[in-house]
Amino acid sequence: MTTPSAVQILVSQKLEAFERLQSEFEESFRYVQHVHGQQRFTSFPVAHSVRYLHALWVCECKDRLLGIYKNITRYEGRYCLELLRRWQEGELAGAVDFLNRKLDMMPFAELTRQIQEAWHDHKDDGLARRLSDGREVLLNRGFNLMQALEGIFTLSEEHLISEVRRACAQYGHQPGRIEKQLAEMDSPLYAYMPSQELAQRNIEVMNKMGVQVMNRPSDQPGERSARVQKPAALSGSFAEQVIAGYVELTLPYNNNPKGLRIVDFPERSEEGMM
Repeated sequence: MTTPSAVQILVSQKLEAFERLQSEFEESFRYVQHVHGQQRFTSFPVAHSVRYLHALWVCECKDRLLGIYKNITRYEGRYCLELLRRWQEGELAGAVDFLNRKLDMMPFAELTRQIQEAWHDHKDDGLARRLSDGREVLLNRGFNLMQALEGIFTLSEEHLISEVRRACAQYGHQPGRIEKQLAEMDSPLYAYMPSQELAQRNIEVMNKMGVQVMNRPSDQPGERSARVQKPAALSGSFAEQVIAGYVELTLPYNNNPKGLRIVDFPERSEEGMM
């Protein structure tokens, strides 16, 4: 059984490791957001694709160090390392499939329908402007995907592998180092650990990063839609639930360790006793 002192030591080690990683994480997080549509790249050479996989891995390292729940795999960083290893060995299809899955998310027809409805039904609350900005982000993401695929498909197999290996060396992902990085992700340092200190550090970091990436005009105060404004009235409790089939308490001393007197009067309806 892990003692509290051992837990605190591990939390301190996680915080120290993140401090060493923080500047690279911030740069990687911004880059991922740019690739996902915050920016439209005019070209996307193979080195950019390698950097994208590297950035996703760095972001997952941050999640693991700061105690993000283990079932959340939004970055798939471990898989990115495996893709980079296989790509250097000449296996290309996995990387192409991953890029396509991550970036090909463009429901333009449905989004356009929602924008038209918003212009008609939400003229003054900014919803249509926010949806239009979201459609532009998706369009940028699509352009980035096509640029990335063009950068890969226009190279010969030999030239492609050479470029991939050069970029992997730049970001520290030579095959031997990838094996060590994968092993490190299985170590206690990167294991999930719920901790108030880790959660607080994660909140501070992501609040800072959120301000940096949410910089479109429709994201600014006063320009948000009614859907994200403070409600005028408090909503009901999420736990409030109507349960059909009420059963009267007939044994007041059952499950009553304090011996309290329990009086449970049967409910009545207009038709009589329920």
